[in-house]
Amino acid sequence: MLPRIAAFRQGLEALGWTENRNIRVEHRYSGGDFARIKGSGTAVIAALKQATGTIPIVFSLVNDPIGQDLVKTLPRPGGNITGFYFVDFPMIGKWLELLKEIAPGVRRATLLFGPDTSPYCPVFLREFGAGLAPLALEVSATAVRDEAEIEATITAFARGSASGLIAAPDAVVNTRRRLIMSLAERHRLPAIYGFRRFVTEGGLISYGPDSIDIVRRSASYVDRILRGEKPADLPVQAPTKYELAINLRTAKALGLDVPATLIATADEVIE
Repeated sequence: MLPRIAAFRQGLEALGWTENRNIRVEHRYSGGDFARIKGSGTAVIAALKQATGTIPIVFSLVNDPIGQDLVKTLPRPGGNITGFYFVDFPMIGKWLELLKEIAPGVRRATLLFGPDTSPYCPVFLREFGAGLAPLALEVSATAVRDEAEIEATITAFARGSASGLIAAPDAVVNTRRRLIMSLAERHRLPAIYGFRRFVTEGGLISYGPDSIDIVRRSASYVDRILRGEKPADLPVQAPTKYELAINLRTAKALGLDVPATLIATADEVIE
């Protein structure tokens, strides 16, 4: 969280806004307590939309803004909300491709997600549809809400042969990442994650948009709105920078031989 706040502050300062001088920013933290924030990311913006239809809102790291009824269209949001989204459904295909590339023996995978914070995950998986055929993968989406469900789900799934795991980048997964990575290690499950920090903390592989860059870019919309533009006229923007990270130590522990071509394209390789 702190690196994202720093990035947002840097973005504002580059545009002439200095915190506590000509702009005041009030930061709110949940401390991992979902009851206090009613979720995170998409769920927070949904709650704000119910609270106001007039106060301008700029989101970052939100997923499926149209499907979640936050905006009318990406080019013309049409209301008081706009911003920068994080994951779109093609990302599901990329995760599957990378999981298959780093662990060719995987034949079945499950997408682990929080139903309250990432309700779009099953929809994304269905939209990917026919893209599964060339990968020879059987893929499911599994909803988990707490530590007990995470442990039961991963343990049960690992009993099947040639299994792999996709951990959605949402609040439930992120705040329980150490448990998920520990279970993946215990059951020797190849797993792919959405944030680089999973890999630096021992996860196998991650791929996803650069969240720091997205938050920094969101400052530009705050600037434009403060100067008189309307959220309805500011198009929702997609990520422009993506990160691929690989932990070779974890790969070795799983008995995986990471292709040299995959290593060459990675932004970070931990040896």
